[in-house]
Amino acid sequence: MDKKFVNKQKIQYRIRKKVSGSAQKPRLAVFRSNSDIYVQLIDDNDGKTLASASSRDKDILAQKVTKTEKSKLVGSAIARKATELGIQDCTFDRGGNLYHGRVKSVADGAREGGLKF
Repeated sequence: MDKKFVNKQKIQYRIRKKVSGSAQKPRLAVFRSNSDIYVQLIDDNDGKTLASASSRDKDILAQKVTKTEKSKLVGSAIARKATELGIQDCTFDRGGNLYHGRVKSVADGAREGGLKF
């Protein structure tokens, strides 16, 4: 296997040992690919995804902005869906990525939308 992939996987496992979500305080998991970004609110006790948003959603995809600005829109979209479900608190799971750039802008967008973590 690729050494870079294995190292990222070790970081993911290290984070997941400490971070877990419940129905009251779900885990906000971020997956970042080269072109898109995906976020989910996950209840780890039941193993269910409560809400999700991505840069592939029609309303976000239609806007012609940079990837970092799209990430901020994804963060605000997940915050909107969380408030509809009555969720204010969550734990942030950066998914082995550095808290920088697109991952940070997702967190900023979610905070501006009303999520606390």
